[in-house]
Amino acid sequence: MSFVWIVPVLLSVVSAATPLLLAATGELVTEKSGVLNLGIEGMMLVGAVIGFAVTMTTGSTILGIAAAALAGAALAFAFAILTQLLLANQVATGLALAILGTGLSALIGKSYVGVALTPLPKLTLPVLSSLPFIGPILFHQDFLVYASFALLIGVSWFLYRTHAGLVLRAIGDSHEAAHAIGYRVIAIRFAAILFGGLCSGLAGGYMSLSYTPMWAENMTAGRGWIALALVVFATWRPARLLFGAYLFGGITILQLHVQGLGIAIPSQFLSMLPYLATILVLVLISRDSTKIRLNAPACLGKRFHATG
Repeated sequence: MSFVWIVPVLLSVVSAATPLLLAATGELVTEKSGVLNLGIEGMMLVGAVIGFAVTMTTGSTILGIAAAALAGAALAFAFAILTQLLLANQVATGLALAILGTGLSALIGKSYVGVALTPLPKLTLPVLSSLPFIGPILFHQDFLVYASFALLIGVSWFLYRTHAGLVLRAIGDSHEAAHAIGYRVIAIRFAAILFGGLCSGLAGGYMSLSYTPMWAENMTAGRGWIALALVVFATWRPARLLFGAYLFGGITILQLHVQGLGIAIPSQFLSMLPYLATILVLVLISRDSTKIRLNAPACLGKRFHATG
């Protein structure tokens, strides 16, 4: 029996998981600081369209990726102003941000619908890339795939091996206590929110410049919401985030291959698979409330008002 189909499938899983991993890594840092930003979908979409537009205009994918990240960070900055300085409700503001990003991206991208780009080039490593089976999967990806791994490793090291990471987690667990001993809660949360927005913008840029190198309205197709669920699925742990991103990436690809095999399952049901899996996982996780309480930042979603 031939297994030549395995490599293309695994390559598809890597591509599907990368935007989830990028966006969820940024949201993990944001939530560790005690802030809940539900606007990932909007930031991803704006990052996708801005990255595509800048690449089309300048011909530079590097500029396009940088613009995508900055676009996501710009929306995150607006969210930070509203929630940290004006003390707006984080849930309502995040939902508004998602809606704003969806509409704004459709408006900006109206003239780019149907236009295709050359996808990001794959990096080729001498000898390693030509290895059978593992070569194409591990050593022949574009640099944003490797950047997603590096970003997750860096975040894990930052959160659990540095003093700054300890401060960030302390603010997420008790912002009043952190403020009492002199830490600048608002400034640190601003930085965490901007980092989350930057990662979401990168995830959107990956979607429009590599995953499907073109622009289409709502092209993220709910991946921002899945990224949010991934943080809970991982119980706010970076290593589990990697597993979750590739699990959900695999489920996303599964629906495409089941359709290709001609199995008699309604296409509408297959399209629902990633979201059904998300709901199922969240239900299963919510049964262990003790684990959630132990790992979730205690001040997640709570307003902080400096009194002195």
